[in-house]
Amino acid sequence: MFNNKTILITGGTGSFGKKFISMLLNKYAPKKVIVYSRDELKQFEMQQKFNAPCMRYFIGDVRDEARLEKAMYKVDYVVHAAALKQVPAAEYNPMECIMTNVHGAQNVINAAIACGVKKVIALSTDKAANPINLYGATKLCSDKLFTAANAMVGDRETRFAVVRYGNVVGSRGSVVPFFKNLVANGATELPITDERMTRFWLKLEDGVNFVFKNFERMQGGEIFIPKIPSMRVVDLAKAIAPELPIKVIGIRPGEKLHEVMCPSDLYYDTVEFADHFVIKPSFDIKNIDYMTNAIGEKGKPVADGFDYNSGNNPHFLTVEELREMNP
Repeated sequence: MFNNKTILITGGTGSFGKKFISMLLNKYAPKKVIVYSRDELKQFEMQQKFNAPCMRYFIGDVRDEARLEKAMYKVDYVVHAAALKQVPAAEYNPMECIMTNVHGAQNVINAAIACGVKKVIALSTDKAANPINLYGATKLCSDKLFTAANAMVGDRETRFAVVRYGNVVGSRGSVVPFFKNLVANGATELPITDERMTRFWLKLEDGVNFVFKNFERMQGGEIFIPKIPSMRVVDLAKAIAPELPIKVIGIRPGEKLHEVMCPSDLYYDTVEFADHFVIKPSFDIKNIDYMTNAIGEKGKPVADGFDYNSGNNPHFLTVEELREMNP
């Protein structure tokens, strides 16, 4: 569906953006691919690797609606990946996080509608389900904005959906490069916040493929959640440095023992498919039947009180599997 189409990705110089563009260029023949981000150095470095004739690089901030509107001229599909993601930084700079993650989301929506973009997928996080920190709260607001935007479009064809998933292996600021850096610098132990802690675990290419697929599946208003494995943080430490002891340092502010992707409070709006879940919008949008998606896959309601969290997930990665994912 991306052949001869124009695709724009906000925050395109991040870990997801670079992998998304790499896979997009390998699998499809797009007419134009637009990287929209605010860091000129990262764009310069990215241009050295991604310099195909279809590539375009726009300096701009999602806080700037007018610039977004210019960038989205004649764009077919948008992936919204730009966000402030660091939990401690968001706690210390709350208004900055709100300006980017909430106001920026609304700006993307407004620009997409004004420019007649066909489909928009916004990236979310497990921290948006039952949030306990500001970052998660802003992403929940963003999710609500994108699902509700489908009711704003009137008779326009623009549709919005959200993809929510957990920790990505090796992404910037994540625990894997943190542990590896400690080992490389001669650490004698690895700090663990709590031995019971679990997280959803996803390879970056699997996240990109999930986004690709959901552009086909989406009808508008869905939050798509993949069925992915969990891992125990202590097992990750064993996989990276089996010879080092661990030191329990206690949970940090804004952190959970287990992350949630489908909260039990929304079981009545949750639909299970073969390899993913969908959380329906809380209000009716154009009489859409979310039990069957746009490519004909059939879903079923989940059980009363169902929740999907990294602690009750039936699929946990072993130490050996984690080592294979983190060479």
